[in-house]
Amino acid sequence: MAIIGSAQTVKILILIVRLKVVALLLGPAGIGLLSLYTSLQSTVGTAAGLGMGSSGVRQIASVKGEEQALSRVRRVLLAAHLVQGLLAMVIVWVLREPLAEWLLGSRQHATAVGLVGVATLLGLLSTAQTALLQGMRRIGDLGRVTVLGTLVGTLAGLACVWLYGAAGLIGFVLVQPLATIAIALRYTSRLPKPTARRPGMAETWEIWKPMAKLGSAFMLGGLATTGTLLLVRSLITQELGLDAAGQFAAAWGITMTYVGFLLGAMGADYYPRLTEVIHDRAAATRLMNDQAQLGLAIGGPVLLLLIGLAPFVITLLYSAEFGAAATLLQWQTVGNVFKLASWALGFAFIAAAQGTLFLLLQVNFNVLFLAILWLGLGPFGLIAAGPAFMVAYMLHFVVLAVLAHRLHGFRWERLSLALLALHAGLALLLLTLTQTAPLAAALASPVLALATGALGLRIVLIKTGPEGSLAAGLTRIYATVGWPVEGRT
Repeated sequence: MAIIGSAQTVKILILIVRLKVVALLLGPAGIGLLSLYTSLQSTVGTAAGLGMGSSGVRQIASVKGEEQALSRVRRVLLAAHLVQGLLAMVIVWVLREPLAEWLLGSRQHATAVGLVGVATLLGLLSTAQTALLQGMRRIGDLGRVTVLGTLVGTLAGLACVWLYGAAGLIGFVLVQPLATIAIALRYTSRLPKPTARRPGMAETWEIWKPMAKLGSAFMLGGLATTGTLLLVRSLITQELGLDAAGQFAAAWGITMTYVGFLLGAMGADYYPRLTEVIHDRAAATRLMNDQAQLGLAIGGPVLLLLIGLAPFVITLLYSAEFGAAATLLQWQTVGNVFKLASWALGFAFIAAAQGTLFLLLQVNFNVLFLAILWLGLGPFGLIAAGPAFMVAYMLHFVVLAVLAHRLHGFRWERLSLALLALHAGLALLLLTLTQTAPLAAALASPVLALATGALGLRIVLIKTGPEGSLAAGLTRIYATVGWPVEGRT
């Protein structure tokens, strides 16, 4: 976890620098065009991959000690990604003109859209390489591939943009997976060579089928998100142009990066723990409440800080041209308060092996977001994307809470509701201030973040205990100021 977490942190920092440079060179329109290319690649790649990057890791890990079986799975995994990637590439190339018309409103970028299919093939081949490293538990090598691939791809991509301007953006998209393949091959080539004969068609089918069946659940869940995002970006581009798409991409990138990183780090431990106790309603309810409390305690103060300082954050990470993105980010950040609270509940359905219901719940948020945005985009313009995100997550939170109660007997603890009410109330207050007195909001948000952060840190110490020198030191500080950390909240 430490290795992958560190690698992901470095990757995020490189991505921030990457987008900053593109924003300075090409402005909102460049960011908008790049987001459309990458969103199309992600959607097509998710569909064509059939989730086999995730299921392949499980399959490789399960036969790691059986050389013959491992060799066959390795061959089939690479062949599947190659064949599926080639098929996706051909489809995108054949449909490049109607896709360009749909995404951008004209066929001017049809060739570039067609080349996104090549990037999809390269992306699937890179996924096959990283899945092999992960399945073989070469975690150190996987971390190096993550960092070096991102770094090399970024440098090569920025060179394309520097030399060719907006026309170089498609080169930017192509070199990212290509760099990952080149770096990954350095490490996968060190693995023992497959010794089993190449499997025939019948044997390949028998190996491929269970991986595809298991992976389809991952694929459908991912497709609900990537497909919706592609639809949203296309809708914004068609209605308001590439500049507006760039503003949306800037706000969305920040919204997803921070919360996604936090929830991903927490989920690594939470998911298996919840799976162990999901059939014990009392234990599961206690664990879900604990996780919601920790999410709000850790993430809530940063969200409050982000609402007040959004204009400064956007200018720092992008440029002063992205002013509209700051307002979007503020609305979306309020929605993320409800995302933090609802996230812990969503795992209950995965832990209970209710995969179909979990998929429907993922689709639920995306449909709500898309429907509200579609209704509001015409009358209100780009700003509608902010309230659409916030309202969709509020409604999604209610749906999750109701279903978790009905199916798993879940009930909110008073502390959970108090933390949600506190952070949601303060977030809405700050949002109102940003619209009427932005300077007051910028001054108030650090104060509120500091106060809620002190409360949140105390809750974390109560939940996790004072073990360790840092925790013990913090516990002594709270005792000194007359607010001792003791007992369970």
